[in-house]
Amino acid sequence: MTVVTGARRRALRDGDRQIDTAHLLHALIESDPEVAAAFEGGRRARVLGYLVQRSIGYGLRWQRSVEESGAGRRLPAVRAAEVHGGGRGSGWSPAAAAALEEAFRRAAERGDPQARGLDLLAVVAADPESRAAEVLRRAGVDPGALSTRAGARAGDLAGGGAAALAEGSLPRADGDSSQQV
Repeated sequence: MTVVTGARRRALRDGDRQIDTAHLLHALIESDPEVAAAFEGGRRARVLGYLVQRSIGYGLRWQRSVEESGAGRRLPAVRAAEVHGGGRGSGWSPAAAAALEEAFRRAAERGDPQARGLDLLAVVAADPESRAAEVLRRAGVDPGALSTRAGARAGDLAGGGAAALAEGSLPRADGDSSQQV
């Protein structure tokens, strides 16, 4: 919930219509020590530098626009949201909603009842056209390599812990209640 709350706060502060993958990336790096450890050398600081600049210049072109799922991997929940309201009512960009759903799917595939921050990092970095991947590339981080590293660490740490995300819930942007994924 810390990641979701942080991403929501950043979206509101930036004046964005929806929470996108860059908001999720920012909140993950700041609140999850496992995610922070997935970055090599000083790359984490560079990524945070780009993310902080988002509201004062870098990323202004993203304001008031919807982040689509760049890889074309439309998951069922995202397709349903698009059909029933353009995906705009949920408070999540289609790419961010798909990333959250995919993080829970990855955890379930390895038998873990909860998704971890590393699962979400692996997914947002894996989408080459996401805003998170764009920030990573600009900061000199290879999103594909980071995705692989984060996915492997999530598997190694499977079994729960403080960094686990609640099973099956996708928090709404407008409150504390959640909808099932």
